[in-house]
Amino acid sequence: MPDISETSIFTQLMLHQINTRDVFVVLPAFNEDTVIRKVIEKLLPFNYALVAVDDGSIINLKNFIKDLDVTVLRHKTNLGQGAAIQTGLDYSLRMGAKYIVTFDADGQHKASEIERLLTPLISNNMEITFGSRFLTGASHNMPFARKVLIQLARYINYAFTGLLLSDAHNGMRAMTQAAARKVRIKENGMAHATEILVFVKQSRLRYSEVPISIIYDEYSLKKGQSGWQAARILLDLIQAKIFR
Repeated sequence: MPDISETSIFTQLMLHQINTRDVFVVLPAFNEDTVIRKVIEKLLPFNYALVAVDDGSIINLKNFIKDLDVTVLRHKTNLGQGAAIQTGLDYSLRMGAKYIVTFDADGQHKASEIERLLTPLISNNMEITFGSRFLTGASHNMPFARKVLIQLARYINYAFTGLLLSDAHNGMRAMTQAAARKVRIKENGMAHATEILVFVKQSRLRYSEVPISIIYDEYSLKKGQSGWQAARILLDLIQAKIFR
């Protein structure tokens, strides 16, 4: 078990009469068979309720983690990360989740930093929190070209939502049960990250950014967004804006 101190998330949860199992961590996953077991093993000591959403992987990811304490949901076909996250949100809400965290399955996030996202929610100050790689206290080894893309995406988000965050398309975020009920993702692909900001704006959800660390390695860089994928996100957003 992780260390429990007076300022730990476990203490805060207990003070508010919330069990760690009321915190659901949703992991959208597509062909992550080489890393997902390690990711889940690092999450298990925190005793959160883990939900892996296999988004139509070539090999059923349940084969790699069926002996671990994790619920596995599976799409028959690959729909996209947005669809996988919505599936995870729907399931978590049905199971009575009080807090829901989205967490990438490619190994770039730190399990220990989930508590940073939860703390503002538990204190009732915020309804949704976003991880940021660019705030004081955060760290990353992001290549320069990707950093430029992220900065561009920030302003694209601003143009569509009116919210200018310090980071864009960061897969690590947390929300209360009430906030999660207001999120209905229709953008199946990566444009869902901008769509979530639309819900924040429309529902006037109290939000904040939290510094987190991102660990990029050869595998996660290969899985990340390319310039073409970034352009596709923009096209999806424009189409949604015009036709909806």
